[in-house]
Amino acid sequence: MRAILLGGGLALIVSLLGTRVAIHLFTQWGYGQEIRDDGPTSHHTKRGTPTMGGVVIILATVVGYFGAKLITQDMPSASALLLLFLFVGTGLVGFLDDFIKISKQRSLGLRSKAKMIGLTVIALVFGGLALSPWLEDDRGQTPASRHLSFIRDIGWITLPAVVVLILIWLIIAATTNAVNLTDGLDGLATGACVMVFGAYMLVNIWQNNQWCGQTGLDQPNLCYEVRDPLDLAVVAAAITGACFGFLWWNASPAAIFMGDTGSLSLGGALAGLAILTRTELLLIILGGLFLVETLSVMAQVGYFKLTKGKRIFRMAPLHHHFEMLGWEQVTVVIRFWIITGICVAVGLGVFYAEWVTGAGI
Repeated sequence: MRAILLGGGLALIVSLLGTRVAIHLFTQWGYGQEIRDDGPTSHHTKRGTPTMGGVVIILATVVGYFGAKLITQDMPSASALLLLFLFVGTGLVGFLDDFIKISKQRSLGLRSKAKMIGLTVIALVFGGLALSPWLEDDRGQTPASRHLSFIRDIGWITLPAVVVLILIWLIIAATTNAVNLTDGLDGLATGACVMVFGAYMLVNIWQNNQWCGQTGLDQPNLCYEVRDPLDLAVVAAAITGACFGFLWWNASPAAIFMGDTGSLSLGGALAGLAILTRTELLLIILGGLFLVETLSVMAQVGYFKLTKGKRIFRMAPLHHHFEMLGWEQVTVVIRFWIITGICVAVGLGVFYAEWVTGAGI
């Protein structure tokens, strides 16, 4: 528990102070945001605002985690290192995207095909290692499992390793894209991520307290077969702290944007936590806002093609629709945060209720 508090606290301090330094340096170096011409006109005033702030979130998380491990003199676990690999790896893809935007002075960075190739490589390496027998603990548990999961593994569905790798790739690709789409208003994605990562920290703490490896906790419907749940909680706490510190500067009016560096890394970490905690389908509830934002884009594009030019929303993703209706950006952000809070409350309620009833899945 001490490592969780240390990880979150260190990440918060590094992010809070480091973001201020990044704003100064990125402004000096000309790392300003390019704004799409087809976006809301009110966003044009944001042109030139420093971007790539996700670098600070990544750095703060890594410093927070390893600082906590150093102070508590604990060894990093395989699950936590895998999660950090996915977090940093997807962030690197986003960094390349942001850097191309800045260097080329355009609103489009990496081509979608190149970005998908990068994410696919990271996802497959992560999935291969997470399923590898090399990373089994003394109870034979690998970081990821070959079962589909909701609150825990759905035991009667065992999938071939190839199918699991495809599912891992789909979850990572979908979640990174979802967070990226949500990152369109000052503080929107950052604030939502604070709540969802905070929820995963609580899930991991509960899983550790009810871990099947403990003496006397061997009932499959009441304990959790998760490798290294407490260490995953340290990473989740560090990311939560890093997002909190960044939100201080990212709240409206934003002094810096996280860019694709931040949104892809945070999306990757969310996907990784869902996979490593055996709560893949629960992520749909906890991250309900990200799902709605993604569905709004899919519906808009699909309807536009089917009707040859008609639209469901005034603009997609969904937060832009409400902007076009005349809502203030701050109003949209706060109300979407409320939606995220409701999703997190429902998700945690479902998670806890399943354990209380002992129903199992």
